[in-house]
Formats: sequence, C-alpha cells, structure tokens
Amino acid sequence: MFYLTEVEDYIRVEPRLFGLPTAESVEKQLKETYSDYYDREIGKIISVIEVLEIGEGVIIPGDGAAYYHSRFKLLVWKPEVQELVYGIISEITTFGAFIDLGIMKGMIHISQTMDDYVSFNKANSLTGKNSKRSLKSGDLCLARIVAISHKGGELKIGLTMRQPGLGKLEWIKEDAIKKNKAAQKELRDEEKVAKGKGGKKKK
Repeated sequence: MFYLTEVEDYIRVEPRLFGLPTAESVEKQLKETYSDYYDREIGKIISVIEVLEIGEGVIIPGDGAAYYHSRFKLLVWKPEVQELVYGIISEITTFGAFIDLGIMKGMIHISQTMDDYVSFNKANSLTGKNSKRSLKSGDLCLARIVAISHKGGELKIGLTMRQPGLGKLEWIKEDAIKKNKAAQKELRDEEKVAKGKGGKKKK
C-alpha cells in the first residue's frame, strides 16, 4: 500500500552542501539519504514530498557535518500480506519467476504461477501441462502478496497467482470471456426450459 507519512529526525547535512540555503541543503540531503532506502517499519521510500520544519543546526566536534532537527513528509510503499500487485515478469528460473513491481521485486514459486502442473522449458518460460499456458519475461501479471520476510535484513516478497482473477493479464481476459460465454449459455438454456414449460397445454 502507498502511504504519505511524516517523519521527525536529525538530518546530517554534509559540508559540501554548506554553501546552499539551509532549506535547500536539508532537502537535497534528504533526497540523497533516502534514495533507494527501505525501512521495515516505514516501508520503501519512493520520494521526499516536502520538508515541513527545520530546526537550528548542531555541529558535533570531529564530525564536520551539521545536524538539523527536521520534520518532513515521505511517499512510501509498504507491502502487506493479501495485497494485490501489478508487475512485469523480469526473470524466469527453474524454481519460479521474479516479478518487477516497479518499486521492488517479488518472487513467485513455480507451484504458485498457475493452477496447473508447471514445468520449466528450454525456451526459458514456465508452461502449464494441461492449460498449455506459458509465462515468460516481459509478461504483465496481477499477483497477490502471500508472504513477507526480513531474514538476513533483506526484504523478500512471496507472491501467488493461483487464485481466481490472478495471473498473466491475457489469462485473466480469457477467463473473463469464458465465464461470460458460460453465463450467457446458462441464461439461454434457462429461457428454453421456461418457454418449454409455458408451451405445454393442460389436459
């Protein structure tokens, strides 16, 4: 999920930024510090939206940098279990696929790619035995987050596409068309039965 969050912290502004106005130097340092930054509590920081407040600078002897007590607003993405995510398959392996979520990457185990027996083939894709559906790099998919791990200090996101309405976008469209056709056929059958009953004469 995406969030706007306010953070209060001491920002270490490096000496090379001292020539800039304080507000500009703090904002520049914030953007550098939080570039490609992930925090378990806050989430993945996408952007520094706004610096709301800057206190007086403090210089610590022997450091050389200035520390400013600041309050600022961040745009973050924090993955949550059961959340639906769109992404592009970035890599196919013998054990599954990696999906680029735009902000971070997630992993889909081969058993969770589709509701079928799946195998890895020489064309570097995953193929369903019965459905003949194929998953390869560059495919657009809709998946659900089923596991979040921070083992070793690194975030790992586990995904599944083995649920109705999930999978490669082409599959979802195909399933929707099949479902719609089946519903129309059922409706026609019911109408035929109703007409048949209505056409019978009472003795």
